[in-house]
Amino acid sequence: MIVKSLTYKIINGMRHVLVYKDAEDGGWVAEIPSLPGCASQGETKEEALQNARNAMEDWIAAAREDGRLIPNDGDAPEVRELEEN
Repeated sequence: MIVKSLTYKIINGMRHVLVYKDAEDGGWVAEIPSLPGCASQGETKEEALQNARNAMEDWIAAAREDGRLIPNDGDAPEVRELEEN
């Protein structure tokens, strides 16, 4: 499995997004580690990233409504590819 870790520009700063192929379903998964429980999926990597953007916007809007702290991933973009044997 190849896991890509990339930074995705989103409202309220940069977000690190883990993108990887779902071995069971064949689609793609996008997880946002700094936003607990925030993840999405799609048939393509691009669709998973777009769905992740929507999920992040919804997560941040809900956090603001609830008065919760919104974590920041920092400003430095980082792209890493990890390959699992």
